[in-house]
Amino acid sequence: MIASNPGQNRTSNSKRLTVRGFFAPDGILARSHPSFEFRPGQLQMAKEVESALSEKRHLIVEAGTGTGKTLAYLVPAILSGKRVVVSTNTKALQEQLFFKDIPFLERLLERSLSVCYMKGRSNYLCRQKLYDAEREPMLSGIQERHDYVLIREWERETESGDRSELRELSDTSSLWLKLDARSDLCAGQKCKQFDRCFITEMHRRALDSDLIIVNHHLFFADLALRDQAPQNTIIPDYSAVIFDEAHEIEDVAGQYFGISVSNLQLQELIKDTSAKSHRKLFATPELDRALVQLGERAAQFFALFPYEGRHGFRDHARFLEEHADAYRELLFALETLRGRLELVTGAVEDVLPLVRRALLIHTAIHFWMESADPAFVYWIEGRGRGVFLQATPIDVSQALATRLIERTDTVILTSATLTVAGKFDYAQTRLGLQNARTLLVPSPYDYQSQSLFYVPTHLPDPRQPGFVKAAANEIEAVLAASRGRAFVLFTSYQQMRQVYEAVRDRLEHPLLLQGEAPRTALLDSFRATPGAVLFATSSFWQGIDVQGEQLSCVIIDRLPFAVPSDPVIAARADAIERQGGNAFYEYQIPQAAIALKQGFGRLIRSSTDRGVLVLLDNRITRQRYGRVFFESLPAYRFTTKLKDVQSFFNV
Repeated sequence: MIASNPGQNRTSNSKRLTVRGFFAPDGILARSHPSFEFRPGQLQMAKEVESALSEKRHLIVEAGTGTGKTLAYLVPAILSGKRVVVSTNTKALQEQLFFKDIPFLERLLERSLSVCYMKGRSNYLCRQKLYDAEREPMLSGIQERHDYVLIREWERETESGDRSELRELSDTSSLWLKLDARSDLCAGQKCKQFDRCFITEMHRRALDSDLIIVNHHLFFADLALRDQAPQNTIIPDYSAVIFDEAHEIEDVAGQYFGISVSNLQLQELIKDTSAKSHRKLFATPELDRALVQLGERAAQFFALFPYEGRHGFRDHARFLEEHADAYRELLFALETLRGRLELVTGAVEDVLPLVRRALLIHTAIHFWMESADPAFVYWIEGRGRGVFLQATPIDVSQALATRLIERTDTVILTSATLTVAGKFDYAQTRLGLQNARTLLVPSPYDYQSQSLFYVPTHLPDPRQPGFVKAAANEIEAVLAASRGRAFVLFTSYQQMRQVYEAVRDRLEHPLLLQGEAPRTALLDSFRATPGAVLFATSSFWQGIDVQGEQLSCVIIDRLPFAVPSDPVIAARADAIERQGGNAFYEYQIPQAAIALKQGFGRLIRSSTDRGVLVLLDNRITRQRYGRVFFESLPAYRFTTKLKDVQSFFNV
């Protein structure tokens, strides 16, 4: 078992309260909240979560927008008396749970709750690095010196060491990258500050907590370590895990169940080793030569992959035959560096993290070059100065089943978008939960009266050259009717910029463009600017909540099919076809249907919201597969006529 909860009975006094007693029309929530509206779906979901936790079984719940799913899983988790991990995909939801929902429940329940909020290590300060900076030449420039004074004063007061407390520190602070607690330079228990370490303290708080709030990346990074290096895990043993925004976990899990190694990792290792060895006085001519040699060998090896973007890589045998010398010399240079570091005496806490990094890079390169495991897709990504060699599991369901589902009493998946055409088959297959109980809770909103779904059938196919010009004209007409107040969402940056350039001088509305400011700043500007229009891509398709008239229209350029040539998408599609399936209907359409539901989910966020959803891709009406998309979306009132859009906004 991953989980047996050491504090099994710590919340036994809460057993007097039941889920029904909390959510019922005459329950605690109704008595305590002046604007309470009883939601049968919320109570139904809470009861299913309660049963899953008590009966030690797995559950998948799609809860439509407005269900109140957060409280529907938090309350039974708190009342269960078990240690439960709640994992979200976005920091925004993580913070909402800890800083809004938990205090709200504490007021209603009239007691403190045992809850811990865990982030990745880079969010926390390393005390040892801070103290080293006072004695060693680490700071460069006026700004870093200013930031150092700020961080040093804060370190004396903070209990958590969480960077989010430092409002005055710039998001782009170069000094924070030198002082954070990421594991690359962490000596663990050998560190002089281990007992006072903020990571150690976070782990202690988690051990004393019944509810632990994390994000998907931290959860799967920790899960991957449980087999590889259990001594390095951070999250304590748990009885159950609840994944909110669960539609994201296939991609996140794939990142941590695979491998990734890059030239940038090697450059960082060389830079850190050189800086640390000279500051800590264990540098030698032999070590310096080993670093120079490693830099040269790494440059030669990664120069063999002159790619930009993502590309599949299959012919390992031929590549290894042609470039065996460059590959072997890189491994030898890594082994030489490791050997030089292992000879260092008197600086164990500084050397061990460097030795560990050299070994991990060596192992990853060897796996990528020689394992030839058919369960993985091997691919290369060129991104700026970085060359990344990746190996991603083609199917994460088996890894999820063996590493998580079979070892955990209860796994609960929930999201507003898990079904395709009303069925859970896609999520169950992709995530290894075929035997889980399922529950579909519809949204309580009246989409027929609150919204209109418009598809202009006269536009050309989005893949045709004339689409951008026609789409720009249609967007101009729709925004005139909606008086701005819109998100215009695109499946690619290129098309976003093309359409934006085509309409920017023709629109009177205030325009915002993704990339011109940070995401949060763009959203703040959108909310504060009457009639604003935001042009954006996939990062604005989910996790965004803008209620009221300010967002009255969402325009989407095309059906969000993943790029079929992407190496991971292509490998997963090939695997389905080899097993006799139809990858387009079993994988690509369901994936796109869920993405489209996420985009449309930005519009109706309350029972009083009204708005129009526009899809500029008329394949949804022309192709047979369009039915799957229609059946996956809420029951919007549908039209193909612009005059209906104009009438909707004139009411």
